[in-house]
Amino acid sequence: MKETAISACYVTPSLNAEQFVPDHCFMYLIKGSMLGYDGNKEYKIKPGDYGIARRNHLAKYTKQPENGEFKKIYILFEQDFLRTFNETYHFKIENKKTTGGIIELNKNVLVKNFIQSLTPYFTEKGTIEEQFLNVKRTELLLILLKVNPELANILFDFSNPEKIDLEAFMIRNFRFNVSIERFAYLTGRSLSAFKRDFEKIFNATPSHWLVQKRLEEAYHLIDKKNKKPSDIYLDLGFENFSHFSFAFKKLFGHSPRALIDKSNFSVNTNSHDQ
Repeated sequence: MKETAISACYVTPSLNAEQFVPDHCFMYLIKGSMLGYDGNKEYKIKPGDYGIARRNHLAKYTKQPENGEFKKIYILFEQDFLRTFNETYHFKIENKKTTGGIIELNKNVLVKNFIQSLTPYFTEKGTIEEQFLNVKRTELLLILLKVNPELANILFDFSNPEKIDLEAFMIRNFRFNVSIERFAYLTGRSLSAFKRDFEKIFNATPSHWLVQKRLEEAYHLIDKKNKKPSDIYLDLGFENFSHFSFAFKKLFGHSPRALIDKSNFSVNTNSHDQ
Protein backbone atom coordinates (compact mmCIF):
# COMPACT_ATOMS: atom_id res chain seq x y z
CA MET A 1 0.00 0.00 0.00
CA LYS A 2 1.37 3.38 -1.01
CA GLU A 3 2.02 5.85 1.80
CA THR A 4 2.29 9.54 1.02
CA ALA A 5 1.49 13.21 1.65
CA ILE A 6 0.67 13.23 5.37
CA SER A 7 3.60 12.82 7.69
CA ALA A 8 4.31 13.15 11.38
CA CYS A 9 7.93 14.20 11.18
CA TYR A 10 9.36 12.71 14.33
CA VAL A 11 12.66 12.75 12.49
CA THR A 12 12.32 15.86 10.37
CA PRO A 13 13.83 15.60 6.91
CA SER A 14 16.46 18.10 5.86
CA LEU A 15 15.18 21.27 4.28
CA ASN A 16 15.18 20.96 0.52
CA ALA A 17 18.14 22.74 -1.01
CA GLU A 18 15.62 24.58 -3.17
CA GLN A 19 13.42 26.67 -0.89
CA PHE A 20 10.51 26.69 -3.33
CA VAL A 21 6.97 25.55 -2.45
CA PRO A 22 5.56 23.56 -5.43
CA ASP A 23 2.23 22.68 -3.73
CA HIS A 24 0.18 24.20 -0.93
CA CYS A 25 1.28 22.65 2.36
CA PHE A 26 -0.52 22.70 5.71
CA MET A 27 1.83 22.47 8.69
CA TYR A 28 1.00 21.93 12.37
CA LEU A 29 3.81 22.22 14.93
CA ILE A 30 3.65 19.69 17.76
CA LYS A 31 6.95 20.12 19.60
CA GLY A 32 9.87 22.52 19.37
CA SER A 33 9.74 25.88 17.67
CA MET A 34 10.48 27.31 14.24
CA LEU A 35 11.50 30.53 12.57
CA GLY A 36 9.91 30.87 9.15
CA TYR A 37 10.69 33.43 6.44
CA ASP A 38 8.94 34.09 3.12
CA GLY A 39 10.84 37.11 1.79
CA ASN A 40 8.36 39.54 3.34
CA LYS A 41 8.17 38.63 6.99
CA GLU A 42 9.74 36.43 9.67
CA TYR A 43 7.38 34.13 11.57
CA LYS A 44 7.93 32.75 15.06
CA ILE A 45 6.11 29.42 15.26
CA LYS A 46 5.46 27.61 18.55
CA PRO A 47 3.68 24.34 19.47
CA GLY A 48 0.01 24.42 18.52
CA ASP A 49 0.56 26.98 15.75
CA TYR A 50 -0.34 26.09 12.19
CA GLY A 51 -0.60 27.64 8.76
CA ILE A 52 -0.14 27.10 5.04
CA ALA A 53 2.95 27.49 2.90
CA ARG A 54 1.64 28.72 -0.44
CA ARG A 55 2.20 27.13 -3.81
CA ASN A 56 4.56 29.01 -6.15
CA HIS A 57 6.19 30.95 -3.33
CA LEU A 58 9.53 30.96 -1.57
CA ALA A 59 9.75 29.92 2.07
CA LYS A 60 12.35 28.58 4.47
CA TYR A 61 12.51 27.73 8.12
CA THR A 62 14.96 27.11 10.93
CA LYS A 63 13.87 24.43 13.38
CA GLN A 64 14.61 24.78 17.08
CA PRO A 65 14.18 21.44 18.89
CA GLU A 66 12.93 21.22 22.46
CA ASN A 67 15.09 18.86 24.53
CA GLY A 68 16.35 17.37 21.29
CA GLU A 69 12.85 16.78 19.88
CA PHE A 70 11.12 18.44 16.97
CA LYS A 71 7.73 17.21 15.77
CA LYS A 72 5.39 18.52 13.12
CA ILE A 73 2.64 17.30 10.84
CA TYR A 74 2.48 18.45 7.26
CA ILE A 75 -0.23 17.76 4.71
CA LEU A 76 0.18 18.50 1.01
CA PHE A 77 -2.67 19.76 -1.16
CA GLU A 78 -1.56 18.99 -4.72
CA GLN A 79 -3.26 20.67 -7.68
CA ASP A 80 -5.02 17.50 -8.88
CA PHE A 81 -6.44 16.90 -5.42
CA LEU A 82 -7.69 20.48 -5.13
CA ARG A 83 -9.32 20.41 -8.57
CA THR A 84 -11.14 17.16 -7.74
CA PHE A 85 -12.17 18.55 -4.34
CA ASN A 86 -13.69 21.69 -5.82
CA GLU A 87 -15.50 19.79 -8.54
CA THR A 88 -17.36 18.17 -5.65
CA TYR A 89 -17.83 21.09 -3.25
CA HIS A 90 -17.95 24.08 -5.62
CA PHE A 91 -16.30 26.80 -3.57
CA LYS A 92 -16.45 30.15 -5.31
CA ILE A 93 -13.34 32.28 -5.64
CA GLU A 94 -12.87 36.01 -6.01
CA ASN A 95 -9.99 37.72 -7.78
CA LYS A 96 -8.40 38.93 -4.57
CA LYS A 97 -4.62 38.98 -4.54
CA THR A 98 -2.79 38.27 -1.30
CA THR A 99 0.93 38.56 -0.65
CA GLY A 100 3.31 36.42 1.33
CA GLY A 101 4.35 32.81 1.04
CA ILE A 102 3.19 31.79 4.53
CA ILE A 103 -0.41 32.11 5.73
CA GLU A 104 -0.89 32.16 9.49
CA LEU A 105 -4.21 30.63 10.56
CA ASN A 106 -6.08 31.46 13.75
CA LYS A 107 -6.44 28.60 16.21
CA ASN A 108 -9.69 26.68 16.16
CA VAL A 109 -10.84 23.66 18.17
CA LEU A 110 -11.91 21.83 15.00
CA VAL A 111 -8.32 21.84 13.73
CA LYS A 112 -6.97 20.72 17.10
CA ASN A 113 -9.47 17.84 17.20
CA PHE A 114 -8.58 16.89 13.64
CA ILE A 115 -4.87 16.63 14.50
CA GLN A 116 -5.71 14.39 17.44
CA SER A 117 -7.87 12.21 15.19
CA LEU A 118 -4.87 11.39 12.97
CA THR A 119 -3.03 9.38 15.63
CA PRO A 120 -4.67 5.96 14.93
CA TYR A 121 -3.88 6.23 11.23
CA PHE A 122 -0.12 6.78 11.42
CA THR A 123 2.17 3.91 10.50
CA GLU A 124 5.50 3.31 12.21
CA LYS A 125 7.08 5.41 9.45
CA GLY A 126 4.95 8.40 10.43
CA THR A 127 2.85 8.29 7.29
CA ILE A 128 -0.79 7.57 6.47
CA GLU A 129 -1.80 4.87 4.02
CA GLU A 130 -3.27 6.02 0.73
CA GLN A 131 -6.71 4.47 1.38
CA PHE A 132 -7.20 6.92 4.28
CA LEU A 133 -5.19 9.78 2.85
CA ASN A 134 -7.76 11.60 0.73
CA VAL A 135 -10.49 11.09 3.32
CA LYS A 136 -8.45 12.78 6.04
CA ARG A 137 -7.15 15.66 3.98
CA THR A 138 -10.63 16.28 2.54
CA GLU A 139 -11.84 16.51 6.13
CA LEU A 140 -9.07 18.97 6.99
CA LEU A 141 -9.74 21.10 3.93
CA LEU A 142 -13.45 21.36 4.75
CA ILE A 143 -12.55 22.47 8.27
CA LEU A 144 -10.04 25.07 7.07
CA LEU A 145 -12.50 26.52 4.55
CA LYS A 146 -15.29 26.63 7.14
CA VAL A 147 -13.09 28.62 9.51
CA ASN A 148 -11.20 30.59 6.83
CA PRO A 149 -13.47 30.87 3.74
CA GLU A 150 -11.07 33.36 2.15
CA LEU A 151 -8.60 30.48 1.66
CA ALA A 152 -10.65 29.44 -1.39
CA ASN A 153 -9.18 32.40 -3.29
CA ILE A 154 -5.71 30.95 -2.75
CA LEU A 155 -6.22 27.20 -2.84
CA PHE A 156 -8.37 27.13 -5.97
CA ASP A 157 -6.32 29.60 -7.98
CA PHE A 158 -4.61 27.29 -10.48
CA SER A 159 -2.90 30.00 -12.53
CA ASN A 160 0.85 30.36 -13.00
CA PRO A 161 2.78 33.43 -11.76
CA GLU A 162 2.18 36.62 -13.71
CA LYS A 163 4.91 38.96 -14.92
CA ILE A 164 5.98 41.16 -12.02
CA ASP A 165 8.61 43.77 -11.11
CA LEU A 166 11.83 41.78 -11.45
CA GLU A 167 14.08 44.25 -9.63
CA ALA A 168 11.90 44.48 -6.53
CA PHE A 169 11.41 40.71 -6.43
CA MET A 170 15.14 39.91 -6.64
CA ILE A 171 16.17 42.48 -4.04
CA ARG A 172 13.57 41.04 -1.67
CA ASN A 173 14.40 37.38 -2.34
CA PHE A 174 18.12 37.10 -3.18
CA ARG A 175 18.74 35.18 0.05
CA PHE A 176 16.70 32.19 -1.12
CA ASN A 177 18.66 29.25 -2.49
CA VAL A 178 16.71 28.52 -5.66
CA SER A 179 17.75 28.03 -9.26
CA ILE A 180 17.74 30.76 -11.90
CA GLU A 181 14.95 28.82 -13.62
CA ARG A 182 12.79 29.15 -10.47
CA PHE A 183 13.44 32.89 -10.24
CA ALA A 184 12.44 33.22 -13.90
CA TYR A 185 9.22 31.23 -13.35
CA LEU A 186 8.25 33.18 -10.22
CA THR A 187 8.66 36.51 -12.02
CA GLY A 188 6.43 35.33 -14.87
CA ARG A 189 9.15 35.02 -17.49
CA SER A 190 10.81 32.45 -19.68
CA LEU A 191 14.44 31.79 -18.79
CA SER A 192 15.73 33.75 -21.79
CA ALA A 193 13.43 36.72 -21.07
CA PHE A 194 14.46 36.67 -17.41
CA LYS A 195 18.17 36.78 -18.25
CA ARG A 196 17.63 39.53 -20.80
CA ASP A 197 15.55 41.69 -18.43
CA PHE A 198 17.89 40.98 -15.52
CA GLU A 199 21.02 42.17 -17.35
CA LYS A 200 19.23 45.34 -18.46
CA ILE A 201 18.31 46.15 -14.86
CA PHE A 202 21.39 45.03 -12.93
CA ASN A 203 24.09 45.15 -15.64
CA ALA A 204 25.21 41.67 -14.58
CA THR A 205 24.27 38.06 -15.10
CA PRO A 206 21.86 36.60 -12.51
CA SER A 207 24.46 34.16 -11.16
CA HIS A 208 27.15 36.81 -10.72
CA TRP A 209 24.77 39.32 -9.16
CA LEU A 210 23.34 36.78 -6.70
CA VAL A 211 26.75 35.75 -5.41
CA GLN A 212 27.95 39.33 -5.04
CA LYS A 213 24.73 40.50 -3.39
CA ARG A 214 24.84 37.65 -0.88
CA LEU A 215 28.50 38.27 -0.10
CA GLU A 216 27.93 42.00 0.40
CA GLU A 217 25.13 41.17 2.81
CA ALA A 218 27.42 38.71 4.60
CA TYR A 219 30.11 41.39 4.94
CA HIS A 220 27.58 43.79 6.46
CA LEU A 221 26.25 41.19 8.91
CA ILE A 222 29.74 40.18 10.07
CA ASP A 223 31.25 43.67 10.20
CA LYS A 224 28.30 45.68 11.52
CA LYS A 225 26.09 43.12 13.27
CA ASN A 226 28.84 40.88 14.72
CA LYS A 227 27.31 37.77 13.17
CA LYS A 228 29.32 34.55 12.96
CA PRO A 229 30.00 33.40 9.38
CA SER A 230 28.93 29.86 10.28
CA ASP A 231 25.55 31.20 11.45
CA ILE A 232 24.66 33.17 8.31
CA TYR A 233 25.95 31.40 5.20
CA LEU A 234 22.91 29.09 4.86
CA ASP A 235 20.47 31.96 5.40
CA LEU A 236 22.17 33.84 2.57
CA GLY A 237 21.69 31.06 0.03
CA PHE A 238 25.06 29.28 0.17
CA GLU A 239 24.91 25.49 0.32
CA ASN A 240 28.21 24.89 2.13
CA PHE A 241 30.63 26.89 4.24
CA SER A 242 33.74 26.18 2.17
CA HIS A 243 32.16 27.64 -0.97
CA PHE A 244 31.01 30.67 1.00
CA SER A 245 34.49 31.26 2.47
CA PHE A 246 36.19 30.81 -0.91
CA ALA A 247 33.83 33.24 -2.66
CA PHE A 248 34.11 35.76 0.22
CA LYS A 249 37.91 35.79 0.05
CA LYS A 250 37.87 36.05 -3.75
CA LEU A 251 35.66 39.16 -3.61
CA PHE A 252 37.07 40.94 -0.56
CA GLY A 253 40.65 39.68 -0.46
CA HIS A 254 40.40 38.07 2.96
CA SER A 255 38.41 35.34 4.69
CA PRO A 256 35.29 35.94 6.81
CA ARG A 257 37.37 34.99 9.84
CA ALA A 258 39.89 37.73 9.04
CA LEU A 259 37.04 40.26 9.00
CA ILE A 260 35.99 39.13 12.48
CA ASP A 261 39.56 39.50 13.75
CA LYS A 262 39.81 42.94 12.14
CA SER A 263 36.53 44.05 13.72
CA ASN A 264 37.55 42.73 17.14
CA PHE A 265 40.93 44.48 16.87
CA SER A 266 39.20 47.75 16.02
CA VAL A 267 36.85 47.42 18.97
CA ASN A 268 39.68 46.62 21.37
CA THR A 269 41.81 49.51 20.09
CA ASN A 270 38.95 51.97 20.45
CA SER A 271 38.25 50.79 23.99
CA HIS A 272 41.92 51.31 24.99
CA ASP A 273 41.92 54.82 23.51
CA GLN A 274 39.00 55.94 25.64
